[in-house]
Amino acid sequence: MAYKYRIELTDVTLRDGMHAVRHQFSVDDAKAITSALDGTGVSLIEAAHGDGLGGSSVQYGFSKESEEDYLRAVCSVVKKSRVATLLLPGIGTVEDLKHAEELGIKAVRVATHSTEADTGAQHIEEARKMGLDTVGFLMMSHMTPSEVLAEEGKKMASYGAQCVYIVDSAGAMLMDEVRRKVCTLRNVLSSDVQVGFHAHNNLGVSVANSIAAVEEGAFRIDASLAGLGAGAGNTPLEVFVAACEKYGIDTGVQLYPVMDAAEDIVRPRMHQPIMTDRTSLTLGYAGVYSSFLLHANRAADQFNVDTRDVLVELGRRKVVGGQEDMIVDVAFEIANKK
Repeated sequence: MAYKYRIELTDVTLRDGMHAVRHQFSVDDAKAITSALDGTGVSLIEAAHGDGLGGSSVQYGFSKESEEDYLRAVCSVVKKSRVATLLLPGIGTVEDLKHAEELGIKAVRVATHSTEADTGAQHIEEARKMGLDTVGFLMMSHMTPSEVLAEEGKKMASYGAQCVYIVDSAGAMLMDEVRRKVCTLRNVLSSDVQVGFHAHNNLGVSVANSIAAVEEGAFRIDASLAGLGAGAGNTPLEVFVAACEKYGIDTGVQLYPVMDAAEDIVRPRMHQPIMTDRTSLTLGYAGVYSSFLLHANRAADQFNVDTRDVLVELGRRKVVGGQEDMIVDVAFEIANKK
């Protein structure tokens, strides 16, 4: 078959997927999932707490295993793929990154809000000095106009990022917006800086959005086994690979092995099905950070209000990652108005 495009896939089951299991994957779970992925053709396997290095905390939820044990387990298994991790400045530190590099990671994605690339400058610069494959990750990109997003991407590239991602953290984008933003970013970056795209499936269009991103020049695409991830999950790896095969996109990933990994390894370990239900759909509709869902459910139960009302109000206030404390405040205010 003659392919129209060639891309690389990053699997995020062991990082973004941690949100869907309340960060409770064990070392054995991590090894089993890594073993299933390694050698399938997936370029990078991202591993961390759902909120990245240093994320295991009261605010974001404690991991089942220590960060060191978790990363060591994943790095000990890989033979062909490379291990990446995520760092959010303000949660993770350069020292955390150095320790992760000692444990065997080969890549880092430095994540900032889509208008705050400068907060990741130190971390990106240090990652390059360490010889890591360094990616800039512009979260909540749906909130930012294309031209502003492109300028933030240029900043990340100037700090040393070898790839800049448009990240649809809320699963709020539709295809036209994805095309516009990826195209604008691709046009302002030099040819030696790649563009990436990370989708959530809250509006049910993660596969279509990811294909649209590829058509506009994105080279790295994120996906996860069985779509495991925050909200309605990420782009399902096995579905995306199959769609790409039919569409003429060379992912380099073997379809049957990732199908088997999703069905036999990940689904039995899920805490609940990954689906676009009424609350995860509301995330995409309201434009709310996907990892807020479990926090919003807890706050809604505590104050006997509808989770959807909490999420819509959070979207109206344009609350972003790092403002999780606002979730309880919003639920409390809604309860008092009843």
